Amino acid sequence: MAVPGALGRARRLCHWGPAVALAVVAVCSATAMADAALWYWPLDTAGGSVNFIMLLNWTVMILYNYFSAMFVGPGYVPLGWTPEKSQDCMYLQYCKVCQSYKAPRSHHCRKCNRCVMKMDHHCPWINNCCGYQNHASFTLFLLLAPLGCIHASFIFVMTMYTQLYNRISFGWSSVKIDMSAAKRDPRPIIPFGLSAFAASLFALGLALGTTIAVGMLFIIQMKVILTNKTSIESWIEEKAKDRIQYYQTGETFIFPYDTGSKWKNFKQVFTWSGIPEGDGLDWPVRDGCHQYTLTIEQLKQKADKRVRSVRYRAIDDYSGVCCPVTKGVKTFFTTPCTEEPRITLSKGDLILATRGLKHWMYGEKILDSAADGGIRERGWFPRKCVEKCQYDSETDQPVDGEKKNI
Repeated sequence: MAVPGALGRARRLCHWGPAVALAVVAVCSATAMADAALWYWPLDTAGGSVNFIMLLNWTVMILYNYFSAMFVGPGYVPLGWTPEKSQDCMYLQYCKVCQSYKAPRSHHCRKCNRCVMKMDHHCPWINNCCGYQNHASFTLFLLLAPLGCIHASFIFVMTMYTQLYNRISFGWSSVKIDMSAAKRDPRPIIPFGLSAFAASLFALGLALGTTIAVGMLFIIQMKVILTNKTSIESWIEEKAKDRIQYYQTGETFIFPYDTGSKWKNFKQVFTWSGIPEGDGLDWPVRDGCHQYTLTIEQLKQKADKRVRSVRYRAIDDYSGVCCPVTKGVKTFFTTPCTEEPRITLSKGDLILATRGLKHWMYGEKILDSAADGGIRERGWFPRKCVEKCQYDSETDQPVDGEKKNI
């Protein structure tokens, strides 16, 4: 379960995601401040002072929103939660791990091991979920990081340009660059040698890469926020269209939480107080929908998933390693780039596959206790370790004759 207090915060930091993210912030910020002192000394002019203060401001705001998103967290559905009306339980999925029903817009996160309110996704860079409580701070971090990197990139370019310009000497047939000292007086407070040039060039590449990658994530987040959706709900809506088209039911799925106004949708996440609207359990819905419109669609998709799933039997052992060496070169190099788990397989194990790639499949290993409502292990496994069962034991019908594409 989620660990509260200082221990929980320390555990959030002890992960490769925050380590990499904070290292990028530290490298770009420290290098930009050193270069700003070389290019535009802050104590000589008002412009230099404003430039340096803005640089500090970017760093502070980026770190504030980053740690807010990490430590405030998304908010979790209370353990043992049930709807006020007992008859509404039929519209909800039950979480065996949390021993509670999944509230509307909530999903269980295997990494956090809790049901997350209005879950968008689990972000490895903050080692936490993005959801109801921290969606605003996470999105602000995605906005401020590219803006700060653009400012830092400008400083890197101007510093390298001015420093190289002071070191270039032209001859009749050659151009020489002296990196030992600048041809100016007085000497710079921070020396700019070959190592400093390499550091500035590395930080420039890091800043530009961050601007592009994080900027694209910000655009994606704003698209779902302005329609009052999450990334998961956008995927559910797409699957609803596919399900209706596949079965030709003639029904129309209307996403219930889109108010029809981008400004109202925006205010669902961003407020002046910093506290999102609502309690994370009950949500305002548009006309023609009700509180459980989305959860009913999820139940339909879950039933459809069981119908379309294909049963496989393991014909080879698999240890559960990320990149198995003994399962072929293609399997080794095409391992799914995801934090989703792998499952161990032994000969004779039954697996219910729900999706797949060319050399990998994802499914649930059916344990002996599954018939009694027990646990099913879910994860990826190599396709060459299994073979399709000729008959489905639940329906006693040939699997090949069904409309299944796994």
